[in-house]
Amino acid sequence: MKLKDKILAFMDEKAYRPMLMEEIIQELDTSKDMKAEITKMVNELEEEGKIIKTRTKRYALPHRLDLLVGEIQGSSKGFGFFLPDDKKLEDIFVSPSDLNGAVHGDRVILRPMKDASNLKKQEGKVIRIIKRGNEEIIGTFQKDKHFGFVIPDDDRISKDIFVSKEDFNKANNGDKVVVKVTKWSYDRKNPEGYISEIIGDIKDYETHIKATLKRNNIKYSFPKKVLKEASDIDTAINSKEIDRRKDFRNLNIITIDGKDAKDLDDAVHIKKLNSGNFELGVHIADVTHYVGKKSSLRKEAYQRGTSTYLADRVVPMLPKELSNGVCSLNPHEDKLTLSVVMTVDRNGQVIDHQIYESIIESKERMTYEDVSNILEREDEDLKKRYKNILNDLKEMEELARILRKKREDRGCIDFEFKEAKIIINEDNEVEDVKKTERRIANRIIEEFMILTNETVAENMYWSKVPFIYRTHEEPTEEKIEEFNKFIYNFGYVLKGVKNIHPKELQKLVEKVKGKKEETVINTLMLRSLQKAVYSNYPDGHFGLASDYYCHFTSPIRRYPDLQIHSIIKDFLNNRLDYKSIDSQNSKLEEIAQYSSITERNAEKAEREDWDYNVARFMSSKIGEVFEGIISSVTSFGAFVELDNTIEGLVHISNMTDDYYHFDEKHLTLIGERTNKQIKIGEVVKVKLVNVNLMKRDIDFVFVE
Repeated sequence: MKLKDKILAFMDEKAYRPMLMEEIIQELDTSKDMKAEITKMVNELEEEGKIIKTRTKRYALPHRLDLLVGEIQGSSKGFGFFLPDDKKLEDIFVSPSDLNGAVHGDRVILRPMKDASNLKKQEGKVIRIIKRGNEEIIGTFQKDKHFGFVIPDDDRISKDIFVSKEDFNKANNGDKVVVKVTKWSYDRKNPEGYISEIIGDIKDYETHIKATLKRNNIKYSFPKKVLKEASDIDTAINSKEIDRRKDFRNLNIITIDGKDAKDLDDAVHIKKLNSGNFELGVHIADVTHYVGKKSSLRKEAYQRGTSTYLADRVVPMLPKELSNGVCSLNPHEDKLTLSVVMTVDRNGQVIDHQIYESIIESKERMTYEDVSNILEREDEDLKKRYKNILNDLKEMEELARILRKKREDRGCIDFEFKEAKIIINEDNEVEDVKKTERRIANRIIEEFMILTNETVAENMYWSKVPFIYRTHEEPTEEKIEEFNKFIYNFGYVLKGVKNIHPKELQKLVEKVKGKKEETVINTLMLRSLQKAVYSNYPDGHFGLASDYYCHFTSPIRRYPDLQIHSIIKDFLNNRLDYKSIDSQNSKLEEIAQYSSITERNAEKAEREDWDYNVARFMSSKIGEVFEGIISSVTSFGAFVELDNTIEGLVHISNMTDDYYHFDEKHLTLIGERTNKQIKIGEVVKVKLVNVNLMKRDIDFVFVE
């Protein structure tokens, strides 16, 4: 047992009472050698918030003192919510006066307090700030003669940061800046700081990009050392490397991607066997051949964790020399790959499979649009052009439909959300926001990648190899009960709420398909589920109704896939050290947790970029009338979604024909005088009256 775990276990014993440091050392180990180590570990545990030091300098576990550890989620109105580390507990409201200087993102220790007037309503008081969540804050600088303020971009940080004149560091009024906080306030005063970086003019589009990435801890440019390492890569494949690999260059291997994609990391081939079964080959770029475990490229890829996809650019995990060059499976070029070749029966079951280090040559660079037009619309020109692979495409469609049915039968949840794409022109203006289709070619690749990821994960599990899985825990009973109450308003009921099966949720997805309430029910169902994460233990994937799942198919753009490739290659070449399983698992646990964080950061950046560009697009359309559907109703208004997925708010203050009251049970706004009801799913006409670019807000009013 590690020393930290030993200290925690000791303090959790029933007989333990809060002790001084000297008493803890005496109880655990009296040797002089251990005294410094125990002191160090106790101090670290206190810094982490796992133990607390009382006013009398005694140490104890927070829960033994009826205290909780967690994070503050702030609000623009000054109050906050405490999100406990223990996910079984509910969030706790914290009033402005009880925050005691804590702001959004801070890790704190909280004392829960019951509200005497409502015993169900839990409140709390921050008694200690363990760690500040915002040492640097991004915002807009407002300058006066002798002082200035930085208004945080994140309105959950409700206080502006005071900056004295000598700390402007050449920042101008209206600049987007980074402010380093030097003094936090524990009363009503503003925090203080200095301008540590000027990002740029707030009106400049590049400033928005840089601020979005900075705010979400995403690196934009690569260090010189990393770029040099990328440019020095030998792209030639020597004959020894070819000889030791499985050669698939004679097969009809193709890539199918979006027409703008440059990082082609997966290719496929198919053969229909005499038995009626299918041979499916999925070939993934062997990135680890060029990105060694101890290279600067590898360290940089780990730090980034993933590529981030913005409206007009990709912020890649690896330099373009690799992502768009040597590793990309471009057509008519020899490429090194890891291949999974599966024999799949008529029921979609994998009855045999092999994993190889391989070499391929893609015969065609296909797009989703062209493949879909061939299979769905029988496009004659395209059929003639691609006659060499026409039969392969039809067999791929046949197998994909079998695989999809198998997944549906086992209860995989398949949401049908509308998606859209932002079109930005050469002048950095938003030209259009267009709805995109999820067509047959997209589904083919989706099914093949899911099957490959499942096959690899199960193979590695039964091989007892330390590994990184993609896991999705079952939803909590409370969340499902809450969701069940919501859908009851629409006439739907879930069975088996206490131990919900994904099949039950998939049935609901099918029932609401094409209905006016489809989007809102699917959205709230998704919010009721847990977040998928990376883990070194296979806890299963609830949403896919899969026992074993991993991310193997995108090593150019996701670090866990890259790590998995290293593990598989070590396994195939008998290089795994089975004597150090525990330390390997510990390292993989750390990688999994960090990769989950970088994934969330990228998702947040992509969402912020989307909201900003959508607001830019709509800012030129003030006064125009649109048709949309009411996507959600709240106490402060109704959200309306347009056909291209853009969403705006009709605030309750802009509903001037009556006084409206929120019926929480039925999620409806009801007019006091007219009894008029504003409900989810209604088709309405709205006029655009305001766009706030800074807050990314879009405001509509109803048009009769």
